[in-house]
Amino acid sequence: MFGTRAFIFDMDGTLIDNMRFHTQSWLELFSTLGVRIDTEKFCRQTSGKTTKETLHQIIGYHLSDVEIKMLSEYKESIYRDLVRPHLKPVAGLVSFLDSALRLGIPMAVATSAGRRNIEFVLNGMGIAGYFKVVVGGEEVQYGKPHPEMFLIAAQRLDICPEHCVVFEDSLAGIEAARRARMTAIVVATTLSKQEVAHVRLVQKVIEDFTALDPVSLLDITVGNAANLA
Repeated sequence: MFGTRAFIFDMDGTLIDNMRFHTQSWLELFSTLGVRIDTEKFCRQTSGKTTKETLHQIIGYHLSDVEIKMLSEYKESIYRDLVRPHLKPVAGLVSFLDSALRLGIPMAVATSAGRRNIEFVLNGMGIAGYFKVVVGGEEVQYGKPHPEMFLIAAQRLDICPEHCVVFEDSLAGIEAARRARMTAIVVATTLSKQEVAHVRLVQKVIEDFTALDPVSLLDITVGNAANLA
């Protein structure tokens, strides 16, 4: 019935409220390297970027592929140790996914995270089976705000981008959705409603999924598509 619409979810900060653990793991990595950063500025400038892009931005483009792999693995191992006791979906998420699945709405995850972290989170929370498509940071050339990963997700779902609703928690992700010509629903785990109230194509800002009905989101994709020229 609803095969011409799709839902695409960011992962970190959207399916799971875990961004503080990512930040802490970055801080621990940089501390071992003797690098000092402004935490608030770092979060703002690197939100949505892949691990490789973040390392290039903070450490430098002189890093070899071997060094990037080593530093990435170290950082992500710290992160997994930190977040493991806190692996739980954002409130209301599982009921929302169940409802969307019953409606036949195809769903995807499009995240800057690497494959190992994706499997760790989705399998750890028991929600991997809801998603027909998963696009990770290792599969794309550009992280958010570039729209590449959202467009790949739509293509693999065989759904027109204008008929996709993106669930995001970051400004970079919202911008990526805009560039992909998709509607955005913001999960306010890291951003306040005030920070995103003015952003074009943000249809809703929610604290969690408890009061969200998938049916209520189906018409907005068609309405927005008509106004995207």
